[in-house]
This record gives sequence, C-alpha cells and structure tokens, in this order.
Amino acid sequence: MKEFKPVHKDAYTLILEAIDTGIYRPGDRLVESELADRFGVSRTPIREALQRLETQSLLARDGRSLIVASLDHNQLSELYVVRSELEGLAARLAARHATAEEVRVLKDMVAEDQALLDNPAALARANRRFHKQIHLASHNRYLVQQLDLVHRSMALMATTSLAAEGRGEVALAEHAAIVDAIEKRDEAQAYAALKEHISKAFMTRLKLDSARAPLLG
Repeated sequence: MKEFKPVHKDAYTLILEAIDTGIYRPGDRLVESELADRFGVSRTPIREALQRLETQSLLARDGRSLIVASLDHNQLSELYVVRSELEGLAARLAARHATAEEVRVLKDMVAEDQALLDNPAALARANRRFHKQIHLASHNRYLVQQLDLVHRSMALMATTSLAAEGRGEVALAEHAAIVDAIEKRDEAQAYAALKEHISKAFMTRLKLDSARAPLLG
C-alpha cells in the first residue's frame, strides 16, 4: 500500500494564510525571528517569503520594519471594480461549464452555511470557499489565477462585511440566486447576480468604514 505523506506548506503560504485568517492584521509588524519560531522554519525561507509578499504589496515598509499593508479608500474602490468584473465573468463561465456535481456542491454550501449566521468569522471563511468554488467551476485556469491575486488583497481588509447586522442572511440569499442562475445555465443572469452581490458587499463595507471613521471637528 502506498504511504501518503502530509503536505508541508512553504513559508509564503503559511504567512499568507496567517494574514488571511486574521492572525496578522493590517498594521501588524512582522519579525523574521518570531515568524520562524511560530511556523517552525528557518529564517531564510521566511525572509524570502517576506520579500515576495512585499513585492505583491501585501506588506509595506514602516521605517526598517515590515508591516501588513492596509487599503485606503481609493485602493478599496479599485479592488472592488476589478473583483466585480472578474467574479461576474467566473459566474458566467460557471453557468456554461460547471458540471452537475459542481452545482450540487455549490447548493450544499449555501444550505450548510445557514448554520453559520451567528458566527461572522466562520461565515467569512465559508464565503471564501463558496467564491473559490465558483472560480473553479468556470474551468478557466487563467481567470482562477487572477482571482487568487484579487482575493489575496482582500485579506488586507481589517473586517468582513458579513459582520454587519443582517448582511449574512442577505448574502446567503444572494448566493442562492447565483447558484440558481448557474444551475439554469443562464449566463447573463449568473453574471448579473454575482456583480450585484459584490456591489452590495462593497456598499456594506463603505458603511462600516464610515461608521468607524473619526468625526471631523
């Protein structure tokens, strides 16, 4: 019998996942020695991973230190414009190419995620899995690669729009509408439904950011 060995993640993936899951948040300082201790790897691959993340603008310089980058209002707006178009295209292609099994998985995700409505952090993780499944169902490797880049930048947002009161329930209803269009092979409706979903998420985030902004005297 063939022995299966566990998959070991490289330093880049480990740090990226730590940012994505909120272990390191925008503004947090990343120190080579601390990262090496946390992940049990030597400092050389940590250093190389940090350089790669800085090149991708996921980390920024603060003097001599590297910190997790944050997005200003303009960057956020630009990111959502790109995300909206690419996600809409993924839904359109999924309506064309998704297998019956892929559609079933999407429907199951929507149903199962109902149990997470009281847990925004868990719902946010489930939301990423749902969108990733649509990306894969597009059966276009180049589109999936570009969306991976977009979603890496999404990790630089300090909070999830799903934390807003009532947003989780509405988002799941939107997910159901997207899956319904994909199942019906309605490419135009799948595209429109996903773009509308991203638009509403963006508006929710803008409202959250506005509520947290300091008042000007």
